[in-house]
Amino acid sequence: MQRISAVTLLTSDMSKSVAFYEALGLRLAYGGETADFTSFRVGDGFLNLQLDPARSAAQPIWGRVVLWVDDVDAAYERALRAGYVPERAPADAAWGERYFHLRDPDGHEMSFARPLADGGSSDPGTS
Repeated sequence: MQRISAVTLLTSDMSKSVAFYEALGLRLAYGGETADFTSFRVGDGFLNLQLDPARSAAQPIWGRVVLWVDDVDAAYERALRAGYVPERAPADAAWGERYFHLRDPDGHEMSFARPLADGGSSDPGTS
């Protein structure tokens, strides 16, 4: 195994989900608000959205995607300015990352994280 190329999440409302991810700074690579499948470029990989109109956002499937960012506090402020409410303010974790969590319109948990300056975590999936 070399790396994960992409993660695909189901969405019941592509328009809301695209607006959410674009507001947080992800770059649209394919698809968009009216597409059945959308991809956002994230570093060397992709975060994909697959439309599933039969699925209800009231019945989310839990999962967490950890996105490493340059500045966790700036990502948090960007989310607030876009009108989104993270679960809590950024915090330094015992495993060596600064992070915060935010749910997307379908309930998927997004973790925005960065290794702490004093060494950080070697396990990017912990957040």
